[in-house]
Formats: sequence, C-alpha cells, structure tokens
Amino acid sequence: MKVIETGFDGLLELVPRVFEDERGYFYESYNKAVFSEIGIEANYVQDNQSLSQKNVVRGLHFQAPPFAQGKLVRVINGSVLDIALDIRVGSPTYGEYHKVLLTAENKKLFWVPAGFAHGFATLENNTVFAYKCTDVYNQESEGAVLWNDPELNIDWEVKNPVISSKDKNGTAWKDFRSPFVF
Repeated sequence: MKVIETGFDGLLELVPRVFEDERGYFYESYNKAVFSEIGIEANYVQDNQSLSQKNVVRGLHFQAPPFAQGKLVRVINGSVLDIALDIRVGSPTYGEYHKVLLTAENKKLFWVPAGFAHGFATLENNTVFAYKCTDVYNQESEGAVLWNDPELNIDWEVKNPVISSKDKNGTAWKDFRSPFVF
C-alpha cells in the first residue's frame, strides 16, 4: 500500500495494490496488519454506505467525544471530492482543509482520524460511498460545521449543490467551538 502524506497530522491518502486482468480486479480495502504497520491502529465498529446523485454535498460532519469517530472512506461506484477540515484546537493546521478525489477507478482510500470534520461532494450520479467507523453513531454527539462558510472558502467543485436542511444549518466557523484538542 502506498501512503500519501497530506501535511495534516494523521490524515492520510492510501493507494492499495490492485491486481487486474481480463476478469476484472482484486484488492484489499482493509487489512489490520498492513494498516497497523503504517500507523493506523483502528478498531472499526460500524460500516456505513451511502448512495448519492451528482452534485450532492454532505458535510461537514463530526462526532464529539466520547463518540468521536475515525473514518476510513472510499468510493465503490462513481466519484467524490472528499474534504477533511482540521478542527483540533492547537493543531498547526486548525481551520484548514485537505481535499482528495476518490473514484471507483483510482480506488484510493482516505483515513480521516477523529478531530476532523468530514464531507464530500458527488461528481457523478449513482455514487456509492463507503466508510468504516471507529465508533458508533450517537445523535447527541453529532456536530456540523457549515459546509459553505465563507471564512473556510472551500471549493466543492460542483455547481448547484444539493444540500440537506440539516447541513444548511451547520455551525458558522466564527461561532464554532471545537470539542477536540491537538
């Protein structure tokens, strides 16, 4: 597995070894020993999958402690622009974001540790997005930073985004008080 450092402590892009031939392809999307070797010591307790049409933006979501989640994300079908926003107070990259293109074709994985708000924009219809989580969903711990906050200035690279009412009401960056410390 190729590891791509992002410049954000703990946030990693991962490119698996893919074996392809005339029948199709095979790759390991997760192997505990391999992930441990690259420094991701995660105990996954919940898998999630979503289907979205083109131009859907989901995020920027997080769960506060004690239900904070690390996420290993990937695209099974279609493509997304994936965003991770550092919300760890005291981090040298606090308030900055990293984006990566995840597609069914490039088979990249993205490790988003606890302390990041996470979201994505779908670039194709029928995009299937999968993520392994290190903790279970807990509604009382759920939080969201406003996806289009002008202070963050995130270019989601979609025109006419489709946004849920919940995401339209995320917390503005100037009002955000993070539960995470670096």
